[in-house]
Amino acid sequence: MVREMYINPGMTNAVLRIVSLSQMLQRWLCGFPIYTGMMSDPNAAVRCQTESGLTMSAEIKVKRVSSRKRSRDGLRSHLTPVRKIPSASGRQCPDSSTGEMEHPRAMDQSMDATFSEYCSDTEDLFGDYDSIVGDSSFLAKLDRAEQNMRCHDIDHATSNRCPVVLQNENPDFTSLKSSTDKYLKKSRDDSMTDSILKGFSDDFFRDMQSSQLAFQQDSLQTAERTCCPDGDKTSTPTRRPESVSTEDGNERHNAGVVPKARKSMSDHLKRAMLVNAAAPSSVSRTAMQKEAVVTEEISVAMQAMESVSMEKMDLGPFFGLPTKVKVLICNLKGIKDLYEWQKNCLKLDSVQQRRNLIYSLPTSGGKTLVAEILILKELLCRKRDALFILPYISLVQEKVRGLASFGLELDFMVEEYAGSKGRFPPVKRRGKKSLYIATIEKAHSLVNSLIEANRLDNVGLVVVDELHMLGDGSRGAIIEMTLAKVLYVSKSTQIIGMSATLGNVQDLQRFLSADNYTNDFRPVELKEYVKLKDSIYEVDPKEEECFRFSRHLNFKYSSAMQKIDQDHIVALVTEVIPSQSCLVFCPTKKNCENVAEMICKYLKRDFIQHKQAEKAVLLGELRSSGNGSLCPVLKKTVPYGLAYHHSGLTSEERKLVEEAYSAGVLCLLTCTSTLAAGINLPARRVILRSPYMAVDFLKRSQYKQMVGRAGRAGIDTHGESILILQDKDKVMVKQLVSAPMEICKSNLMHDNGKGVLSLILSVIGLNITNSLEQVRDFMDGTLLSVQEEQVCLERSLWEVTQECVELLKEKGLVTVSTEPQDGTLQVTKLGRATYKGSVDLTYCGVLYRDLSKGLESLMLDSFLHLVYLVTPYDMVSQCKPDWMIYFRQFTMLTAAEQKMCAAVGVPESFVARKAAGQNVKKNVDPVVVSRLYLALVLLFLLKESDLWSVADRFLLSRGFIQTLLSSSSAFCSCVLHFTEELEEFWPFNALLTELTRRLTYCVQAELIPLMEVAGVMEGRAKQLYNAGYKTLAHLANADPNVLVKTLANLFKKQANQIVASAKV
Repeated sequence: MVREMYINPGMTNAVLRIVSLSQMLQRWLCGFPIYTGMMSDPNAAVRCQTESGLTMSAEIKVKRVSSRKRSRDGLRSHLTPVRKIPSASGRQCPDSSTGEMEHPRAMDQSMDATFSEYCSDTEDLFGDYDSIVGDSSFLAKLDRAEQNMRCHDIDHATSNRCPVVLQNENPDFTSLKSSTDKYLKKSRDDSMTDSILKGFSDDFFRDMQSSQLAFQQDSLQTAERTCCPDGDKTSTPTRRPESVSTEDGNERHNAGVVPKARKSMSDHLKRAMLVNAAAPSSVSRTAMQKEAVVTEEISVAMQAMESVSMEKMDLGPFFGLPTKVKVLICNLKGIKDLYEWQKNCLKLDSVQQRRNLIYSLPTSGGKTLVAEILILKELLCRKRDALFILPYISLVQEKVRGLASFGLELDFMVEEYAGSKGRFPPVKRRGKKSLYIATIEKAHSLVNSLIEANRLDNVGLVVVDELHMLGDGSRGAIIEMTLAKVLYVSKSTQIIGMSATLGNVQDLQRFLSADNYTNDFRPVELKEYVKLKDSIYEVDPKEEECFRFSRHLNFKYSSAMQKIDQDHIVALVTEVIPSQSCLVFCPTKKNCENVAEMICKYLKRDFIQHKQAEKAVLLGELRSSGNGSLCPVLKKTVPYGLAYHHSGLTSEERKLVEEAYSAGVLCLLTCTSTLAAGINLPARRVILRSPYMAVDFLKRSQYKQMVGRAGRAGIDTHGESILILQDKDKVMVKQLVSAPMEICKSNLMHDNGKGVLSLILSVIGLNITNSLEQVRDFMDGTLLSVQEEQVCLERSLWEVTQECVELLKEKGLVTVSTEPQDGTLQVTKLGRATYKGSVDLTYCGVLYRDLSKGLESLMLDSFLHLVYLVTPYDMVSQCKPDWMIYFRQFTMLTAAEQKMCAAVGVPESFVARKAAGQNVKKNVDPVVVSRLYLALVLLFLLKESDLWSVADRFLLSRGFIQTLLSSSSAFCSCVLHFTEELEEFWPFNALLTELTRRLTYCVQAELIPLMEVAGVMEGRAKQLYNAGYKTLAHLANADPNVLVKTLANLFKKQANQIVASAKV
């Protein structure tokens, strides 16, 4: 049996592979083309390998023929098979290899020469398809293959049956052949024919047309009727055994039957082809047309049903989601049932009909769970992507860790867009839908990339947490730009906004064309108090003074203790800890540390015994996260169950402190207001150390956000907040606790209209608008347009828009088409680089000059030059150089690095004079000096990769250095996208790609793959690497139970999150 037939690898434009020659023949029988591709090599070799191991090689040529019918008279030549040429004789030629005679239908030996490209037969059996031609007929080659196989089988059988005769020196060639020999020969013929035809299985005809299938069935039925009745199993019709060997060894011929020679395979092939060509179709053409019409109608109906189901698809009883989602929420979040307001919100017509929605509740009301259920419904039911916008990187990372397990169980992707992470545009996936969890800035870049790729419609839902941050400076402007683009470009994308209670929610409703759902639900009752001297007053806005006396503090203070703890903080916290939890909000970071140490001084030793083992584990984890270093303040406070929490801690330290507090290992945290805006850490009692945050008096929204942390759902019956105030602040505090909520205003005009400039530049660059009138139409859909009378006091929005377009032209970011009467607005290359790199318009010109100047003398001996170019401009104002440290570190640089510093404008002489306290007459840009100082911090961080040692070297807080590192990696990513749009900066592409990666993780190269997993920090990555988990694949295949046993200080929940994140 022919095993395979294929064209040699020399082919380039097409691949011809036919698994079985029998399948090829059957396709030919049924009118199918053997191949449809044009071969680039007309002399491609065909190789046929038989079961016996013989190989037949030949050269075939392919010629593409036209669709017109060819004249056959002109093609009759010596290429036509012998039996079809009248003048051809039936002589046989000896075969040089076997000594046997060739088949009568074989080609003449002269056919071995090179021939013209013509058809090998008088009939075009392929219709309009290509023809196979060569040095002889395909059918002749088929006969030759049969003859060779038959001869090989005879030789093989003879050698097996007569070993003794072959060994005899004088074999007897005159002995007669027995009947067994004849029967074996006959069986061999039958099996050979069967082996060639047995490839025509039913599976092969599964895709046949109806007419061909009907003819095939008729042929098979005819073959069965003509099959031999005596049990011969051959598939060849009309064959009869010539003789049967009986048990006594005698041969018996069938009476009255003349033995016929077995028909060759080519005879069967051609006969079947003629019958197939002449056979009428059993299915009429009219019936086929009707069937096609019905099929088309069904297809249209199915598409209509799918479009309806996309809007109202219901997969299960849990708000349209399968029960598995409810089980996962219970297992992973510990939530067994929803609050009544959550159920009502999920049943709103706005949700069911996919209208935009804003829902507002107090802090800790459970807003996020509703958003997550809506996101899952979008991913699983409507099969569209979703975007979840969160305000802080820490919240994004926490949400990625929390939803990774859902993605793994429910088969969708969870992608992080924070810092330098995220691809623009995101990877387009067919099988899985994606949930993009992004910070405000990254979400804006993501939406821009999706609009440019014409893929924004793939995002079915956009959820914005803390929607009231629309009124928060430049970040609020970015939220407004993002939502305005989504509203203008994609009419099918739903927007859900979560917010604290707002005073002007109607403005946001008009901006988003959204419905509003408001509820004052709190899972735990909140009681608000203020403390004045040693008395506690309950807040009651109905009272004339707003305060109603509640009780006196009952705590004995010594005179020394009274001097240190004038606000009676120790008395307030000891009423609840250690059995219950407490948060103390302080105005500054340094005050957080001082208050924590002060409280520990006056706590009893019994506090140390409370969960002592768990505290020891926490201290070990903190030390491990610092590569052996431990904060001296935490070393003192953690044994008492206390810790501080602010941006001065590293992200690893903050995460460990948060987890310990949630688990009850720590019972008190002294913190800044950032904790209230970040992760949800409720407490039985919340104490506000002062009505100030730094030097600014608290806003109503800040106050509500902090006191809203009081009360732990499922644990406390009520929560309480206590604001410590002085007599001088009494009037302002009355206004604070009784004032209505602040209104949320557009910030596109913030910082001299920088937001409007950025928005207009991006909508022109993204081809959303290309004329001044279209820009005006777009601006009418912003929150700024809704609040035009409140915000645009001096001039109208239309005038602001015109002025911004003119300013963009002056900056060289936008041009007007030179065509007369056209007026089409277009972005320049610099403008495109600016909006695609998300570079602040204030710095785009400076960045271009810095990169151009750096390209002239780029120093690659060190990272210093590249690091300087990607040091964020907006971080300069947050750090003032210590000149002695500056000079000391400057002298440690190499000569090439010092030369580079002088090239950017900071020579050694300048730093030396400043360190000596001397006046410097030379005019030096202070921004460049401070930026280079921060670049030195980053350089030593890349060299040492030990945050603690660098913090000690520059006398900076660990948290500030980590913030600098995170901001630099994000800005490096922006600069990379900026340079990709400008051809002159092509050398930076590869350099900045690697630098972004180094700044993102700032660890040894082998740990970077593990650091990409959500929830894995440097210390944990080292543990995993040392335990043998060196790649994402190792971690994805890990058993969480084994991880808990292998790694120190790893809980089961953390192990499950790590493995789930690695799999996603």
